[in-house]
Amino acid sequence: MCRSIKLLRAADVTPSDSDIRAAALQFVRKISGYRHPSQANLDAFETAVEEIAAASGKLLASLKHRYPAATRQA
Repeated sequence: MCRSIKLLRAADVTPSDSDIRAAALQFVRKISGYRHPSQANLDAFETAVEEIAAASGKLLASLKHRYPAATRQA
């Protein structure tokens, strides 16, 4: 599932908010089955995207690397 979502965690690179939101949007599209939701579902769709983007940003910010930056490989 969601194989085309870009890996956002990389050594010495902080993903942008737009990259995180794009991944969240792609995830919500995949699990909801909607590429473009109807007006009736638009609020729920956008809320899900924002909540997933926020949770993803928190996750990425809290991850710790096992090795010092000088020895890590991407």
